[in-house]
Order: sequence, then C-alpha cells, then structure tokens
Amino acid sequence: MTTVKSNGELLLVSGEFVIPSPFKSPIRQGAVAIEGEKVLECGPMERLKAKYKAARIIKRPSGLIAPGLINCHTHAPMVLMRGMADDLPLKQWLEEHIFPAEARLSEELVRTATFLACAEMIRGGTTTFVDMYFFERQMAQVVDKCGMRAYLGEGIFDFPSPAFQNAGEVMEETRELVSLYRDHPRIHFTVDPHTPYTCSDSILQEAGDFAKENHLPLVIHLSETRQEFDETLSAHSRTPVRRLDDLGLLGPNLLAVHCVWLEDQDIERLAETGTSVVHCPESNLKLGSGISPVSRLIEAGVNVALGTDGAASNNNLDMLSEMDFAAKLPKGLSHDPSIVSAEQVLGMSTWNAAKALGAGDIGRLEQGFQADLTIINLDRPHLRPCYNPVSQMIYSASGPDVTDVMVAGRFIMENSKILTMDEKGLLEKIKSLENRPFWQE
Repeated sequence: MTTVKSNGELLLVSGEFVIPSPFKSPIRQGAVAIEGEKVLECGPMERLKAKYKAARIIKRPSGLIAPGLINCHTHAPMVLMRGMADDLPLKQWLEEHIFPAEARLSEELVRTATFLACAEMIRGGTTTFVDMYFFERQMAQVVDKCGMRAYLGEGIFDFPSPAFQNAGEVMEETRELVSLYRDHPRIHFTVDPHTPYTCSDSILQEAGDFAKENHLPLVIHLSETRQEFDETLSAHSRTPVRRLDDLGLLGPNLLAVHCVWLEDQDIERLAETGTSVVHCPESNLKLGSGISPVSRLIEAGVNVALGTDGAASNNNLDMLSEMDFAAKLPKGLSHDPSIVSAEQVLGMSTWNAAKALGAGDIGRLEQGFQADLTIINLDRPHLRPCYNPVSQMIYSASGPDVTDVMVAGRFIMENSKILTMDEKGLLEKIKSLENRPFWQE
C-alpha cells in the first residue's frame, strides 16, 4: 500500500477571495497559510506574507479559494454506465439494466472506471468522496494513486454481488479492509448495507453492530422511492425509517442516503437520533423518485449533506452543478426564494458532510484542518462581476471553472493539469471501451 504525501513545505496560496468556511465571511485578497498537510490560518494576503516570510507563494490573482468539496454519496465506477439506460424508473433501471451489467464487472474494469471517476471529480473541485460499490479494495489502490481522500464501502446484499457470494463474505472483506487501512491518512472504510429491502434484519443488525463497535460510518440507501416506502409499510407495518429505528441503526454514525419519502415522525426521529441525510437531488429527479423535503429536514435540525449519486443516474459527478440544483429546487417547490441559502448548500458540501463522516478535520480552511482546497478561476464571462463569492460559487460556477485542487497540502491538479494520473492515456483507454461495451460481451 503506497501513500501519497505532502512534501511538508510552508506555502501561502493566495487568491482574489478565500472562503474559510460556510460560516465565515469571504476574505478579499486573502491567502491560506499551509504547512505540511495542515492549514495554519487564513487571512489577508499582506498580513500573512509578513508573518510567514519563509513561505513559498502560489498566486492565483483571479482565484476563488474554497474548502475542497465532499461528495457524500456516489458509486464511482458507474461512470462506465453513463447513458447506458436512461429515462427509466429505479426498479426497472436496476433490475433490467444495471444489475445485469454489473454482473459482468471485473477488477480491471473497476480500476479503470475509478481512475475516470477520480479525474472527473478532481476537475470539478471534489477532494473527498463517499463510495458504495464493488471491488472497493481495487478502488482504494486507485484513490491512493490519485491522491484523493475517500470513504469506501463494499455493498452488502442478501444475494450474491459481482465481487462476493454472500453478505458474510462482504462483512469479512470489510473487516479486513478496515484493519488494513486503519492508519491511512486519506482512505477510510465504511459499512454499507445496500438498502433495507435488499438486506434482512439480521444482516442490517450485524452491519450496524460492527460499525458502532469500530466507530465507522454506516451508509445505506433509505426511503428513496414511493414503492420502497409502500412495500415496507405493507410488509413491516412501519416506514423504512421506523424499521431502521426499531433495529437500533439510527444515530450519528448513520448516513441515510436519499430520504425522499418521509413522514413527519420520520423527520423527527432522524433529528432526535442525530442521523445525517445525504441529499442527491439530480439523481432523484432523473429516476423519477421524487424530491427530498430538505427544507423541512434542515428546519428540524437534521444534518444534511450532498451527493451526486452515480453517473449512471445523474449523469455526472459535478458537485458544483449539484450544489446549484440543491439550492434552487426547494425554492421552486416552496415558492420561497429565501429557503436553503447558498451558504447552507456550501455547508452541505463541506462541513455538514465532514460532520456526517465524523471527520473533524476536513470541510473548512481553518487552523488545524487538513489543507484540502479547490480554486475556481473567476475570470470567466459567466463569473463576472463577482459581488458575492459564495453566491458565485453556488449559482454560477461549474466544474470546468476549477483550475487547482489540493489534498492534504499537495496539489493534485495545478493550472488545470491533473498531476496524479495520465489523463490522456486514460481517455484513450475509455474510448476503446465504447466500441465494445463490457455489458454486451
């Protein structure tokens, strides 16, 4: 297991604006002081330059420097299935197209797909992602080479997956990977039962117990569709949320992904138990699943993070696009332009996501935090004039506007060039797969 590390030098990364966190005012003509993997402080460039005279200065005169974005839910290798089966409801999409295609996956295909997903996420300013999929051991090796930060979980099912024959084998693999990567600075493992309807109560409880005993995030798709909601109510006489509650799975370590179909009591229990919800608005709309009641969740005190879901149901991994959508959608639904502000959505993609993961040192550019940052070039026609950099970031910017990405004090993209992979060679390899899609072999 190799580990990409910072070279430990003292840096000042300066820009037109620095956004230290969703809760602090942007700093005009600001800078981030970095030593090794950690942020020393943010402040006006002239003050920091005088204070850190030995620092190497990296100037981005039109740069908007912000905390690295955290994609709190995706299935990264599904980039290979982008556009494969569009405009279908979730059950048909999964059972007739996605599951059969996934049965043909191999370790090598997953490695290639993970490189592609990492390239897309890096170019969009994402520094950390949370993944549920298959062959996560191979994914971890790729993520390490790419220099990103990731929380990876092997999907657990009642039936065989492309990688394992049963849930017991998946749990054994999870135990081994948790031990193997326990001290890795950027790669962590989670426990990921797929959904309440693809896992028995005994599997859910085993997964939940292991996650709690080892202080790990527990990740599950929950209450995503009306069909799931109705069938769970019929079979168990309770909603999907109440079923997990009765099993003792709700709590601060649970990332409940989607949460589209919720009753008032569900929202109350999510808030009372400290459960985090991961909102995936673009995927939910594309699959016709519905719209999560995000403004009600926030009002109730639920910690809400943001994710793209997989590229087969989105169809991209662009967190800036997802943020724009997440901010606008509830305004249109409620006819209230004041709800779910740009600052709140930035929080969903940074500090809220870090809180959901129990990661106390990412999601902000403040003293002692990891030096994970993204830089947007504001010298674009659609980004001028810039009166409010947070607004500009949420409502106007998109992936191609990102020029630099740093993780743990090390640039993994600099001046629009990804430094940790052969992007040109990767794209040539991907294009060769288009001529013979793997699911048709």
